[in-house]
Amino acid sequence: MTEKQKAILNVALQLFAERGFNAVPTSLIAKEAGVSEGLIFRHFQNKVGLLDAIMQLGMDNIAEQMDELSKIENPEELIQQIMEMPFHISETEFPFWRLVYSLKWQTAYYNDEMSKPIKILLIKALAALKYNDVEMEANLIMSYIDGFATTILLKGNQVNKQQLLATLKKKYNPTN
Repeated sequence: MTEKQKAILNVALQLFAERGFNAVPTSLIAKEAGVSEGLIFRHFQNKVGLLDAIMQLGMDNIAEQMDELSKIENPEELIQQIMEMPFHISETEFPFWRLVYSLKWQTAYYNDEMSKPIKILLIKALAALKYNDVEMEANLIMSYIDGFATTILLKGNQVNKQQLLATLKKKYNPTN
């Protein structure tokens, strides 16, 4: 990927995350990235192609995280690590995750593929622990993750992430 392509993607990500995908014209992305609008179309074909490229980069990052998580053999530890994921989102990743969460309300563009590998790992761990309804338990944990991520992304430093995480660990892993 060229430096100009990276610049286009970075600017598009920032603008989409701040203003919403539908509110950002490609002309603004081009202006902010210091490129011609034609260059955006040449590299990404259209605004949806640009969004797809951003989302693919995110999916690649998530795939790396899933590779690491899949190495955890202890099901309790795996579940704990998955539940802690929102607490480890770095501030540099906030624009991507804000974009992902905003797209949930723009269903024409939202793709829930990135949550599927997490859910598969959860189901495997829950089955190993002999939960009765692993699908429903996995959905419950995914809802917790979704809520924690939303809180962290919206409130940032206004929420004490460490205290929230400590409370979560205490509640769901009483041996801590």
